[in-house]
Amino acid sequence: MIPEIGSIFFGEDGLIPVVVQDAETGEVLMLAWANRESLLETERLGEMVFFSRSRNELWHKGATSGNTLRVVEIRRDCDSDAVLAIVKPTGPACHTGSESCFSVHAEKTACLATFPGKLWKYLKGRSNDSPEDSYTARLVQEGLPRVAQKIGEEGVETALATALGDKDAFIYEAADLFYHLLVCCIALEVEPAAVWTELEQRHRERTRI
Repeated sequence: MIPEIGSIFFGEDGLIPVVVQDAETGEVLMLAWANRESLLETERLGEMVFFSRSRNELWHKGATSGNTLRVVEIRRDCDSDAVLAIVKPTGPACHTGSESCFSVHAEKTACLATFPGKLWKYLKGRSNDSPEDSYTARLVQEGLPRVAQKIGEEGVETALATALGDKDAFIYEAADLFYHLLVCCIALEVEPAAVWTELEQRHRERTRI
C-alpha cells in the first residue's frame, strides 16, 4: 500500500507533501504533510495519518470527528518527493464541513470532471432512503425488470433525438439514460469502475474501439 519508505525523499524538515484524492470521484480533497513515522502509522492502520505542523505531532485524520480517510493506494511522484494518497473518505475531508478543502472558495459547486463520481456516491446514498421520498430508492425497490424497462425507454428516446439531429433533446434524454444506467449499477451491485475497467481494457487492445 505504501511505497518503500527508503525510496521516498523527505525534505530537510523531515516532511513530504501529501495530495489526497477521492478514489470514487477523483476529486482532490486536501493537501497535508507526512513524515516517516506518520506513513508507517498509515500503513499499520490503513487510514491516513499526517504530521500536523501547527501542533508538531502526528495527526490521525478523523480520529476525533470520525471523518477518516481509508487508504486505497499511495503513489510517489516522479521525483519521489511528493505522494498521492488515493482514499475512500467516510465524511467531509475539510474542517469546514465541505467534502474538499478546495471547494470551500470555489465559484461552482462541482467540477464537471469529477461530477459523475459525486453523483454515483449521492445516488448510492439515496437508494437507501424511503421509496416515498426518493425516486432512486423506489426504482431499486421495484426490481431489475422495472429498471431494465426504464433503460429501454430512455435508450429509445435518446436514439430518436439522435436520429432527428435534435441536440437539446439528445442532451436531455442522454442525461436520463445515464442516470438510469447508474441506478441499474446500484440494483446489480456493480461499481461504475468495473465498466471503466472494461473500456480501459478495450482501449489497451486498440482493436475493439
